[in-house]
Amino acid sequence: MSKFDEVMAQVNALEADFKKFYDQGNKAAGTRVRNGMNNLKKMAQDIRNEVTEIKNSKK
Repeated sequence: MSKFDEVMAQVNALEADFKKFYDQGNKAAGTRVRNGMNNLKKMAQDIRNEVTEIKNSKK
């Protein structure tokens, strides 16, 4: 379950920057949000690959 915890930690870390960007219009926070979302995308792809590998190895 550590992969899930890593994803949740990343999402929680972005919460303040989301608020700063959307509520206060802070452009630097928007850059941090974009970078964080890119990291989430990479994490999601790694998890997808791992799940597929585990699923296929059990056949």
